[in-house]
Amino acid sequence: MLGCREVEIMMFDYCSPAELSTAKRKGPRKRLGYRRFATAADAIRFAVEDFPAIRTLDAWMQVGDERFDSEEIRRLYESDDYPLRRRTG
Repeated sequence: MLGCREVEIMMFDYCSPAELSTAKRKGPRKRLGYRRFATAADAIRFAVEDFPAIRTLDAWMQVGDERFDSEEIRRLYESDDYPLRRRTG
């Protein structure tokens, strides 16, 4: 049986605008801060392919009223429904 959150992810709209954020941290660590994307698919690709540190940071993506943590972002990227070509290699 799937949990409520898993069902929501299966019906995810990758075309919706999205915001990607990380918590403020002190020190020299690479930080994203805040970025807006035209589509959630673009935000997800950036988070996973261009900003891999997102997994170790307190990061999240906001799509409409829904908020997704770094593990949920990764699951959306790995989903068969993800509409963009994934980077290989």
